Amino acid sequence: MTEAHDLLADRPLVVLTGAGLSTDSGIPDYRGPGSPSRTPMTYQEFVSGPAAQQRYWARSHLGWGRMRHAEPNAGHRALAALDPDLLITQNVDGLHERAGSSRVVALHGRIADVVCLGCRSTSSRAGLQARLAAANPGFAERYADVAVRPDGDVDLEDTAGFVVPGCEACGGVLKPDVVFFGENVPAVRVERCYAAVDALAETGGVLLVAGSSLTVMSGFRFVRRAAKAGTPVVIVNRGPTRGDELATYKLEAGCSEFLTGLAAASAAFSMVE
Repeated sequence: MTEAHDLLADRPLVVLTGAGLSTDSGIPDYRGPGSPSRTPMTYQEFVSGPAAQQRYWARSHLGWGRMRHAEPNAGHRALAALDPDLLITQNVDGLHERAGSSRVVALHGRIADVVCLGCRSTSSRAGLQARLAAANPGFAERYADVAVRPDGDVDLEDTAGFVVPGCEACGGVLKPDVVFFGENVPAVRVERCYAAVDALAETGGVLLVAGSSLTVMSGFRFVRRAAKAGTPVVIVNRGPTRGDELATYKLEAGCSEFLTGLAAASAAFSMVE
């Protein structure tokens, strides 16, 4: 860990974060040690009809009601203090922004935003939460003990009868403004991330991965690109990742612990300078 901190402390930095960074905020991980296997709803399933949309929003109504109360943890705050050249996150929880990070690309969007698939207007998830509660009185209280999942929904099969309001502007189907499995990350986000990763090869920088198994290509592609350019890659994650063989250092450590130590090392280096 000390060697990795030394490598990272005085170099330009791009950081890629995943669900493992938010576990200390009480949001469960997808693929960390002990995580149950699960298959999130795909985009194709969501748009298949009212039954799938009812199932999604019933679960999300319960899960987001709890997820929105999560607070940034020490790892989020350490990254805000480090202020990397770019912070790329696969998380949709918005905790990096709440911790004070400003140069953030939320690859998969933010669960706090809602988009209409008809007119494409956007609105707040908080506003929809109030509408869902009004349309389904007592629903949240009836299922108060179900387990929360990483993407803001819950383990719940009984969703029959849940009322899903439409878009207030056009009556269309509402969807969280996040990238579902089966959707593509918007090209403008990917290009901004590629540009930041490519710049590391010119500036002698490092790509740091924190809390991601890199199972999905949306994050793994940046590790492959950095490694191909000869840029050092440091991976901090509990459990194996898809990028382990490409890493200069792979650490089995908690994100909060590692990032807090890195922020201290970086601050100490700046004082010496």
